[in-house]
Amino acid sequence: MLERGLAVAREWNLPFLVAGNSGSLGYVYALQGRAEDGLPLLEQALGVFEKMQHRFAQSLFLVSLSEAYMRFDRPAEALNFAQRALTLAREHGQRSGEASALRLLGEASVSGDLSGHAEGYYREALALAMKLEMGPLAAHCHFGLGKMYLRGGLPDRARDQLTTVTMMYREMDMGFWLDQANVEMRQLQVVDRPRTTS
Repeated sequence: MLERGLAVAREWNLPFLVAGNSGSLGYVYALQGRAEDGLPLLEQALGVFEKMQHRFAQSLFLVSLSEAYMRFDRPAEALNFAQRALTLAREHGQRSGEASALRLLGEASVSGDLSGHAEGYYREALALAMKLEMGPLAAHCHFGLGKMYLRGGLPDRARDQLTTVTMMYREMDMGFWLDQANVEMRQLQVVDRPRTTS
């Protein structure tokens, strides 16, 4: 569908729709693990919207690029795009974009060299997501905190976050993410086992 939309937008020479469709297609490719196809389309779309000075679209594709780079285990690039997204969102009062960028800053910080900042980013994103009633984003913040605590050797704090997010993903019928949270819960049980058997 996106590929067809992109072809039509190109045929009719509609730059805004070309950029929007190509960026969305790039994001889908990135989610499918196709970095060589997805990242150039996302960066092209961002470039077009920067020239147009379309702030909302810029913020959206900065967040998408950050998420895509995290998917390909490139936290430095992800951090850069998330910081740019946060700056733009705050300058233009885009609260949902701000919350999304903060979560990605948390995720990129955990994976990069700034893990000491990750909790603050996640907590700020979570508070804003709750205020804006962005349930899926709030759940992703709990999930990020849970994984961070688990890997940081804080199983009790990890359990609190993972229990919360498991319930949230189940209530919102987010099956893919519920499966991911259950994987982390099983990992937590492995970590807990030596403590309970000693």
